[in-house]
Amino acid sequence: MAANPTRSDAPAPDARTGTRRESATLDVIPPQVERDDVEADGRVGAVAYPYRIYEASATVGRAFLSDREVTYVASVDRARRLVLRADVVPDVDSRDVADVLVLPADLPAELCRERAHDTVFEWTTRKFALASAPDITFERRVDARKLFWLAERDDGDVIVDSVTGDESRLEG
Repeated sequence: MAANPTRSDAPAPDARTGTRRESATLDVIPPQVERDDVEADGRVGAVAYPYRIYEASATVGRAFLSDREVTYVASVDRARRLVLRADVVPDVDSRDVADVLVLPADLPAELCRERAHDTVFEWTTRKFALASAPDITFERRVDARKLFWLAERDDGDVIVDSVTGDESRLEG
C-alpha cells in the first residue's frame, strides 16, 4: 500500500489547490475503509491525493564478496512534494468517485523520479557502509490516487485515511 501519513502528517484539504468534482473516474489505491463505513453526523466527502509509487532496487558493490541488492518501495506524494517509504507497491483500481476534491499532481514526473532516486540513495547509505555509490534501478512505477474521507461530525470534522482507517481532526 502507499505511504501512510501519521496523524500529524494527515493531509488537510484545500479547495484552492484542487478541483471539486461531482464525480470522477480515478485510478485509486483500493480503500480498506469504504466511504459508507465512515461514521458521520453529516455528509462524507472525499479528497484524492496523487501518488507515484516506485519499486526500486539498490545494488551495493562489496569488496571480496558478491554484490548485495536491497529493494525499496518509495511513494512520492505529488501534492506535498515528499517521498515516503511504503511496504508494497499497491494494486490500483479504476473507480468512479462522487463528490471528490481532486488535488493536482504538482510534482512533475521527472522530479518524482529524481526525488525517489535521491531518497533511495539516502536510505541505502544509512543501511550500509559504502565504498562507492549504489547502482539504483526502478523496477516498476504506479500512478494512483489515495482517497481520504472527510466526515462531518457534531463534535468536529475528521479526515479518515481510506487505506489505514487512521482518523485525525480537521483544524480551522
